[in-house]
Amino acid sequence: MGKATGIVEVFGLVTAFVACDAGCKAANVTVECFDKNKPGNADELEVPLIVAIKFRGSVDAVEAAVEAAKIAAQQVSGVVTSHILTSTEPDTEPMLKLNAFDKN
Repeated sequence: MGKATGIVEVFGLVTAFVACDAGCKAANVTVECFDKNKPGNADELEVPLIVAIKFRGSVDAVEAAVEAAKIAAQQVSGVVTSHILTSTEPDTEPMLKLNAFDKN
């Protein structure tokens, strides 16, 4: 079993950077690459891009980072969802490295 993983999905890239910065300042975590998703109803949304921030570390550190990230994101454009995996399985590890920013 691996480190804990916290994932926070937010609206927009600016919000992702603000949330990531807050999470990293709040706890001793590392960050996997951001991931993006354009929802099917993107034209109806004020911010048509969802960005996932992935924090890694101890359970306590990841919980603190996710909470700080959510608070910061709410002050910009908002949080879509969040979740914490307390002990990431080895088969899940490669999936955390995937991202869509290098694809059109």
